[in-house]
Amino acid sequence: MDRRGDNPSALRNAVVGLCAIVRGKGWEAMSTQLELGNRTDRTDSRAVMNGKPVFTRPAKTVINFESNFSHKLLCDGPTFSAGDACVYSCAFCYVPDLMRKLRASVAYDQVEQARALGHDQIVVRRGGAAEIARRQLEKAPAELRRRRLVIYSSPLVDVAGNMELVRETVEICRVILEMTSWDIRLLSKSNLLPKVAEGLMDGEVERREEVRERLIFGVSTGTLDDGLAKAFEDGTPLVSKRIQSLHWLQDNHFRTYGMICPSLPLGGSDDYYKFAEESAAAIRADRCEHVWAEVINLRGESFSRTCAALDAGGFQRERERLHETSINRDEWESYARATFEGHAAWLPKGKLRFLQYVTPSTRSWWERQKGRGAVVL
Repeated sequence: MDRRGDNPSALRNAVVGLCAIVRGKGWEAMSTQLELGNRTDRTDSRAVMNGKPVFTRPAKTVINFESNFSHKLLCDGPTFSAGDACVYSCAFCYVPDLMRKLRASVAYDQVEQARALGHDQIVVRRGGAAEIARRQLEKAPAELRRRRLVIYSSPLVDVAGNMELVRETVEICRVILEMTSWDIRLLSKSNLLPKVAEGLMDGEVERREEVRERLIFGVSTGTLDDGLAKAFEDGTPLVSKRIQSLHWLQDNHFRTYGMICPSLPLGGSDDYYKFAEESAAAIRADRCEHVWAEVINLRGESFSRTCAALDAGGFQRERERLHETSINRDEWESYARATFEGHAAWLPKGKLRFLQYVTPSTRSWWERQKGRGAVVL
């Protein structure tokens, strides 16, 4: 795999191409921001992050005060994101399709090294994220800041993909802890969340207790198979390492939650029960406040990316099962229900939060499962 950030000329040409594409789509403001960010990055000591070229853009917002993630019960409305394109490249990720304005998968014919450059192959950061968050909170109503809410991060990028991002997340969390009464829920596919906890604990004893009271940590564990996860979660640490980091947080008395998603179709009902049992044991569900779970939801090009990743990783059976399930609506519904039944059997009442997108024909069944942990979307 070529590393586009290793060639400064190619990187500059790639940014010019990206901005040209953005302008062509009518997003003049965004392209200007990317150009400005690139000028800054040329003198930055780290123009490459996790093997990807980095673009830093000026931004007006880091906090979204009214996100849709409240419907998933992950927060009470507010979320924060310090970037627009992640250091990881998960095949099933919805963000590239959500943020088409930043995609550059259209070939730059004039730059051979950048022909395949796309949203999943770049990192886009928002410059001065912690200070932006501070300014936003200064303008927010005092009543809102005093309310006991949960803010979630991140809908777009991983909060702990490397130590530089860990430090950035620590800075933003400190601002939120200082200026609000909100709890902070962090989710990562990294094993570095303990470093976030340690960074926030560096201070007075009172602040340390506050961190334990107001931070909630979770790692994504859609599969317990390191090899399978590696096939479609490009660049992420092993699932086993993430679970170890979750155990560390639990052993050191931090609040934690589970995130068993996205999980793939399995063979029969017994396989779903076994997966749910093993997953609950692995994350030590008894020490998690809640456990979210979800089947894989393939949007846009994420289906073809996931199937290709499974094929390339040598998981043809999983690829065939996913494909066969996807072309049969009844099979897909059976897969979702079997996954739900497995988790509902192993998790205590009130702990499971199973996210399910419904259709008019399936809504009534899922509505009846709300008492068992279904979250109807």
